[in-house]
Formats: sequence, C-alpha cells, structure tokens
Amino acid sequence: MFDGSLLKTVKHIHFIGIGGSGMFPIVQILHAQGYFITGSDNNESDTVSLERSMGIPVALGQRAENIDGADLIIYTAAIMADNPELIAAKKSGVPTVERAEILGYLTSLYHECICVCGTHGKTTTTAMLTQILLGAGLDPTAVIGGKLPAIGGNGRVGESDVMVCEACEFNDHFLQLDPDVAVILNVDADHLEYFGTIENIIKSFRIFAGMAKKAVIVNGSDENSMKAVSGVTGKEIITFGWEESCDYSPAGIVHEGAVSTFDLLHHGKPLGRFTIHVPGRHNILNAVAAIAAAIHAGAPVSAIAEHLAKFRGAGRRFEILGAVNGVTIADDYAHHPAELAATLRAAKELPFREVWAVFQPFTYSRTQMLMDDFALALALADHVVMSEIMGSREKNTYGVYTSQLAEKIPGSVWFPAFPEIARYVMANAKPGDLVLTLGCGDVYKCAKLMLQK
Repeated sequence: MFDGSLLKTVKHIHFIGIGGSGMFPIVQILHAQGYFITGSDNNESDTVSLERSMGIPVALGQRAENIDGADLIIYTAAIMADNPELIAAKKSGVPTVERAEILGYLTSLYHECICVCGTHGKTTTTAMLTQILLGAGLDPTAVIGGKLPAIGGNGRVGESDVMVCEACEFNDHFLQLDPDVAVILNVDADHLEYFGTIENIIKSFRIFAGMAKKAVIVNGSDENSMKAVSGVTGKEIITFGWEESCDYSPAGIVHEGAVSTFDLLHHGKPLGRFTIHVPGRHNILNAVAAIAAAIHAGAPVSAIAEHLAKFRGAGRRFEILGAVNGVTIADDYAHHPAELAATLRAAKELPFREVWAVFQPFTYSRTQMLMDDFALALALADHVVMSEIMGSREKNTYGVYTSQLAEKIPGSVWFPAFPEIARYVMANAKPGDLVLTLGCGDVYKCAKLMLQK
C-alpha cells in the first residue's frame, strides 16, 4: 500500500510511460496540486502533446538519466521489467510505485468515491457520470481512461468529497482502490493471460464488490456480474438492466441515428425521459448505470437528464474525426470481441452506405486466446482491414500473427504499416461509407493519415 505521507514531502514526481491513458489523469491531478512533473514515453501521442502544452517536460525514449532529480517515480504496468529507466529507478533508492498504487491512495482521500468497473464500457460510463455530476454542481474529482471535452482531459481536481474513478481489472489493479460505491457494468473473459479462467475473473470482481463501503450498483441483466455479487453483504445492492425486475431499467426506447431516448423506470415507476447522443444499444445501459450512480450521489433527476443529454462521448469512443471525399472517419477504443461487436452493430444501425473496420489487434495473448471470437465480431463489418499485432507489454512467445486472423475473415486484408492501410482504404472507400479505426493501441494515427489523404 502506498504511503500517502510521501506526497507531503516530495516536490518532483517523474512518470515512466507518461503517455498512457491511465497515467494522464493522475498527471493532471498532481500537476494541478502544484507538483513539478516530468515524464518519458516511447511514442509521440496526442496525450504527450497535451502534457507538453501543460508545461510538462516529456522525454522521448526511456533512459536512466530521465529520472534525475525525482523525489517520487511512478510507472505504468505496460513497462517491462527489463526497461532501463525502470531498472535505474528501482536502483536509485527513490520511492518507485506502480500507477495503481498511487491511484488507490488518491481514492482513499474521498468519502464518496464511485469506482466504475467492468470488462466493457468503463470509460464511457465514467465520463458520462463525471459530466452529470459536474453539471449538477457536485464538483467531482475524476479519473477517466479517455478524454472528456467538458473537463479538457482525462482527469480533474474537484473541491468536494466526491470522486469518480475508472477501475480497471487488468492484473487485479482495481483491488488497490478504495471504493465507497462500486459500479459493475459487465464481467467477460479478458486478460486471460493473467486470470486464466472466467471463474477467476468473477472471483476478483466479487472481491472488489466486497470492498465497497456503501453500495454496489450492478448489471442485473449480466449473469457473470450477478455471480460476482452473490454472497456480498453489508452494503446496498442496486441493480440496473433491461428487465423491469431490476431496480433501474429503460423502457420506451427510440433510436434516431446516433441519438436514443428512453424512459427510466425505478422499481417499475417512471422517473423521467432521458436522451443520449452516443450510438448503440449498449450505451443505453451504460447511461442507466451512470444515472443510478448519480442518483445515489445525490444529484437531482432533472439535472441528471439535462447534463446526460449534453454528453457527446469520450475521446476514442466512436469519436467522429472528420470526412474526406464523402467518407466519414471515426475512431474507437474497442479491442475485445464483445466491444468490437457492440461498436460495429451500432455503426451498422447508422445511415452509412458501408462500414469499414480498420483493426489493430492488441497483445499477442488476447489475439491468440480469442481469435475465433475476433473473427466473428469483425465479420459484422462490410470490409475488414487489419494491421500487424501491437504487442505492447508482451513478447510474441505465442507465435501469433494477424495473417492467421485474416484467414478466418472472408475478404479481409492486412498490411504491416499504417500508411499502406490508409492508402488502401482511401482508394477503395466510397462516398457515404464509414471508416472506423478500432483498437486500444495507436491505430488512431491511421485515422489521421486517412484524413490527411
């Protein structure tokens, strides 16, 4: 457990892997509190550009000398053990902690810390909830895995006792947090290189639910989520889902393009009508979860409806980037088969001629273990174009390649580099088509190349 008293003595905090989506909100919070921040990353990215615009020096490439002068060093879990900067940090004698530890400490400082977890939908729901609470005057601190335009980034420091925090199950990181309210959106098979089985994943979510001091808001329509809360006692269990038997459920749903409206029922009685401006049936349930959490935090229903309607999505979540020659370019973080399927179904419901899926597989373990599921999900698109796998924190000990996935998707093609993908797609896409870049790596760079074409 991170010793929070350290933060009272340090002045210079260095981040190894500062460009990570999970690092940025912590950077924003600590920067706002007056610490001198430095960092390093292996890749230029939009996040690194934002950090530099805040006056934060960011070194490209990770070297031992980057840590000079730091009083505290924070690293992301994506950094491998043989990274020279991490090795130097651990030898230096300077306190060196993983990102999840410092986040856990920050969550302990708030008396209404709402931690949003689930295999899918965490960022969208956390962003929705932040925008609602901000608009309703609850002034939350927030840690979000994607950019929320309303706060100009991934994180903010509020003056109240309310915190909204995205809680990631990767390597059990969420078990380091200190939730007052746990929101469980869904529980699916992912990170199997760590968990091994879905039963182990459910077990971790059950531990997390048990850590909540006040309430658990759980998807009553998801069998694995309900398994996760079975046996959890000593706190309020609040359900949301499609069925009217849940505490909160939507009814009278109307879809018009990317806009959906629905009545919200609480114990079968209508609370009001709500509007969301993010596409897909799955986002209705994300919205219901956010509404339930906002009500529990004390936000008035009228303010919730008003500010939910102002939400236009988080960065890299079905984010429309622009159009070229009548072809719409959008970007989405989906990197698990269930997420790809939900995003592509939502895209197919919109008034586009054909949908192109430009997918960058992320990690060798996930690609190998879920390959058949990836093939089924991607086949929902009219055209599938893929890049080589982004290994991130892994080495390819699995002997898995994109070409093997492409063989399972009729008509799909793959290219080793983004410029080749951009040229191919823009040469073949027709006016009225939607091109969706998909993945949690740096595939958004491919979308930008297509816009430049």
